[in-house]
Amino acid sequence: MMGKFFKKPGPEMSDRIPPGQYESKGFPVLTYGSTPEVSIENWEFRVWGLAKEARFSWSDIMAMPQSNFTADFHCVTRWSKLDVQWTGVKVTDFMQHIEVNPKAKFIMEHCYGGYTTNISMEDFWREENFFAHTLFGEPLPAEHGGPLRLVVPHLYAWKSAKWINGLEFLNQEELGFWERNGYHRRGEPWAEERYSGF
Repeated sequence: MMGKFFKKPGPEMSDRIPPGQYESKGFPVLTYGSTPEVSIENWEFRVWGLAKEARFSWSDIMAMPQSNFTADFHCVTRWSKLDVQWTGVKVTDFMQHIEVNPKAKFIMEHCYGGYTTNISMEDFWREENFFAHTLFGEPLPAEHGGPLRLVVPHLYAWKSAKWINGLEFLNQEELGFWERNGYHRRGEPWAEERYSGF
């Protein structure tokens, strides 16, 4: 099974694949609970908390500057998918469309299906982060988080919330679903921040 789907990285990949990870030959799908099916006609994205409340339709997102990205993707379950190709909206471009209170230090990512995950403003507001709607040239499939997901390449993939539909800006850290169930608050792959207390 390991040899068929996953490959142990050689030393030449030590700058690409974090400790304890295996290179995946495919793009595994891991989801807790059922997969939400949301049409782009009914899709909506909301901003609230320590930010001026705003709502965005699918056409609003598509009217923002669109960019192509190639990024490595690291799952806490010990696989890494290299050179994943996405299209979407940079977080830095999206942030030009909202007003955030300077007191906001953390964000709770909210998703269709009820999933949540927390992230600091410092980790979120980075040039390399983006909201993705296209994967390898095709509309992002629901099982991979479509119609829209956040992608945060420098953290484990559970921080790259699937089916994202809102950002709640906070002045202090609150824990999301997996963080309340034993996962690390931040999830940095190179430090192997997999679980709380480790």
